Amino acid sequence: MKIGFLGLGQMGAGIAANLLRASHQVTLWNRSPSKAKALLDAGATLASNPREVAANSDVVFSMLADDAALLAVLDGDAGLFAGLARGSLHVSLSTIGVATADAVTQRHAERGQGFVSAPVFGRPEAAAAAKLFVVAAGSAADLERLQGLFAVISQRVFVIGEQPSAANLVKLCGNFMILAAIESLGEALALAAGGGVSKQQLVDILTSTLFDAPVYKNYGAILVGEKFRPAGFAAPLGLKDMRLAREAADGVGVSMPVLAILDAHLRETIAREGSDIDWSSIGGLAGLKGRPQT
Repeated sequence: MKIGFLGLGQMGAGIAANLLRASHQVTLWNRSPSKAKALLDAGATLASNPREVAANSDVVFSMLADDAALLAVLDGDAGLFAGLARGSLHVSLSTIGVATADAVTQRHAERGQGFVSAPVFGRPEAAAAAKLFVVAAGSAADLERLQGLFAVISQRVFVIGEQPSAANLVKLCGNFMILAAIESLGEALALAAGGGVSKQQLVDILTSTLFDAPVYKNYGAILVGEKFRPAGFAAPLGLKDMRLAREAADGVGVSMPVLAILDAHLRETIAREGSDIDWSSIGGLAGLKGRPQT
């Protein structure tokens, strides 16, 4: 199949590589073309703009940092809309806002193009290993068309329904819960260490009993080893996701007091450590004396 791919960050590069390994024809675009070198060596083609990608693809995947980055590749003479044929399909793997997903869905529909939201759970190493979890929403026909492609980039696909933005809402709920787990684990580790208990021993006990889940195992290892650089998921992206979750909550009238705490602590983390730090470092600062309480 002719596949287009927009966005070659740590996640996008791993996903695109797996599509190439499955013998698809992959055309790439990235703001920094140099990031495409390894994929070009593996057989991909580099386009000069999103329009050229879309014109040479039946399905275009995008994995971009935020709503603004997604919207920026859609419009203009060099944009995706200008090149994507009627009946072709755009799949957004990005974590974007519910309102943005709804707007993009409508704009594709007006042009006779398909749109599926398919954000993923998993860090860059999972993307490279094709072990992501995909949360997908869109028309039944479009999702059927994507089954084989999702199979080569993930270990499981969860179909939410026909409204693409529902998948983005699930992703925002999940990222909120991941950050809450990191914060609570970081506080527990600080408490244990303060009382003379090994952080590694606490993680081993917790993940062997009541908290036997990947989020605690993976982030437990990161917190114990303080492996916050290089960032697998940069803290500013986590802050963006908390903002989008808050906007979604406001849209349906739901109160989320824990979200306010996470937002404040993540802002503090970025101020202390810089924007190149992994979002898991919020747990590394847990328990610091003098840390403001929200």
